[in-house]
Amino acid sequence: MDWIGLDLTLPITDPTWIFLLVLLIILFAPILLNKLRIPHIIGMILAGLAIGEHGFNILARDSSFELFGKVGLYYIMFLAGLEMNMGDFKETRNKALVLGLLAFIVPIGIGFVANVSYLKYGVITSVLLASMYASHTLVAYPIVTRFGVSRHRSVSIAVGGTAVTDTLTLLVLAVVGGLFKGETGGLFWIWLVIKVIFLGTFIIYIFPRVGRWFFHRYNDNVMQFIFVLAMVFLGAGLMEFVGMEGILGAFLAGLVLNRLIPHVSPLMNHLEFVGNALFIPYFLIGVGMLINLRVIFGHGDALKVAAVMIIMALTGKWIACWLTQKINKMSALERKLMYGLSTAQAAATLAAVLVGYNIILPGGERLLNDDVLNGTVLLILVTCVVSSLITERAAKKVAIDDSEPEKTSSATETEKILVALNNPNTIEDMVNLSLVIRDPKLKDNLLAINVINNDNTSDNLRMRSKRYLEKAAMMTTAVNVPLRQITRYDLNIASGIIHSAKENEITSIITGLHHKANITDSFFGVLAGHLLKRLNCELIISKFLIPVHTLKRIVVAVPPKAEYESGFPRWMEHFCRMGSTLGCRVHFFANEKTTAHLQTLIKKKHKQVLTDFSLLEDWNDLLVLTGQVSYDHLLVIISARPGTLSYDSSFEKLPRQLSKYFSNNSLIVLYPNQSGEPLDTSFFSKLYTDTETRHYEKVGKWFYRWFKKD
Repeated sequence: MDWIGLDLTLPITDPTWIFLLVLLIILFAPILLNKLRIPHIIGMILAGLAIGEHGFNILARDSSFELFGKVGLYYIMFLAGLEMNMGDFKETRNKALVLGLLAFIVPIGIGFVANVSYLKYGVITSVLLASMYASHTLVAYPIVTRFGVSRHRSVSIAVGGTAVTDTLTLLVLAVVGGLFKGETGGLFWIWLVIKVIFLGTFIIYIFPRVGRWFFHRYNDNVMQFIFVLAMVFLGAGLMEFVGMEGILGAFLAGLVLNRLIPHVSPLMNHLEFVGNALFIPYFLIGVGMLINLRVIFGHGDALKVAAVMIIMALTGKWIACWLTQKINKMSALERKLMYGLSTAQAAATLAAVLVGYNIILPGGERLLNDDVLNGTVLLILVTCVVSSLITERAAKKVAIDDSEPEKTSSATETEKILVALNNPNTIEDMVNLSLVIRDPKLKDNLLAINVINNDNTSDNLRMRSKRYLEKAAMMTTAVNVPLRQITRYDLNIASGIIHSAKENEITSIITGLHHKANITDSFFGVLAGHLLKRLNCELIISKFLIPVHTLKRIVVAVPPKAEYESGFPRWMEHFCRMGSTLGCRVHFFANEKTTAHLQTLIKKKHKQVLTDFSLLEDWNDLLVLTGQVSYDHLLVIISARPGTLSYDSSFEKLPRQLSKYFSNNSLIVLYPNQSGEPLDTSFFSKLYTDTETRHYEKVGKWFYRWFKKD
């Protein structure tokens, strides 16, 4: 029909109107289906069904849906690998391995028998269909995050088991797909295994190193985003080149880049945003356009296939979780939580059914027919609903059971972190540091300040202050973390920070020093000295030579008697949280008694963190650490204010040792918070006034020489 020059012939073929219609579906489908409590993934598929040739025939499944569909499929598998918490998996690897193997073997075993005996499918079709019962997606994971139980043992086991199960499922899918891409005679299987092992090793070994090299040198968010996408499609393309399915390469790329892209980083937010806003919905709409409801309700075979698929998936996962519970002597509530998380079928299931649907057998029929394709939609719908309901009920009970212990044991319940922005070259590093050490359960616990001298109120200074704070706010907004911005007019920087810290009840202050800056001894000595003498909160002085998210290890040197300081639990929790977020190992160096306290506290609250412990008996000489700290490591020195329990005269040698041994390393010098009154108004400050003065003068001179030399 032509109305005022507008061609309304269906299906619509004009690219502008096609893209507009897809955007409107992506916009309004979640809004409408949320009221019906239908998961978004099902909503997009149903929308595709409605506008496709088997629905109202508004759009044809043209080349754009094929292109974006493949991109979306790779994106789903990439994000599935990227969102795996490898730290949690390593901590609970044995239990997770048990669940992962059982969640793969049991569904694929009973599913294969049902497919062959009841549905009368062939061997290869039965194997591929059974692998769909084994795979699962963590659709319900946001629920456990909302209830604050994401670090519960059963959740970690379910997440780790997902990595095992989905990897095995994708291998089955890749092998089945490979059977129809080459000859199967002779040395086909041996050559296929060799190619897959070689390529997998190449991706695992080369991709992280190339990624770390790139992130060290380029901080631009757009360049990093494009680089990551290029790596994803390189992995997928290489996997297809050797005769396997590209989704396996995309999944592996997500796993190996996991540690370089923290969940609280702007890059992770950009990746999730683009995928969830465009590529993945486009893919899901394209899947819906393949569905033919007439096939499902036109005869009994489609409903029978769907019923078998649903029963096998739900039953197989329940048996796997029940066996895992009995083997590991877990509670029934933990079993329910594992079952809820491991029940939902989504990404890998869609990948498998589309691969099988697109394989044409010699007789002309498809490997997975229309009955399976349409049954998959019902499988995803039922399992996502069941998963969400069970997970929400179990997570709520776990949260109630754990609420009292967490309430009494939290060391950072009143945490407030203040980032002092005085140097534009250090803003990015300091904000990223604050993001990885903050408690994600707390809201409005991040503040940034820029101090302007009262004697200089020029417009240039005000604009500069605004730019600094806006840059920091943009970084935190990118990861959905609110940042309170403070512009302070005061006599000097130290005074402004001190007054703001007291007014806002700050628990930690982060300051930075750029290794290329021309810093005077008076700046470092006066600023640090005033903050330490007039505030009892934690002070973190940082210097980063590489981006925070590219660190491979955190080396923490702890002085004797540090466990007696009131700030001991707080800084320990900061670096454990940092190690968990970055997926890197935290290596503590301390004497035997302090190490025992560290191990006890970490075992109680941070069992999932990868930690090492080594003895450091002689604090006077940090030379022993030079062999432990590399360029891509972070050295953390736990210092102390003069007059405190863990203070030692050897701290006066610290600047000289750092400048001599660690000038080419990223560094944090941390002063723990102190309870009671600030030191300059206490009895101890009078006793140690001269010592403090000498200490700060030496610190200022040594840091001046160090940074000026660099």
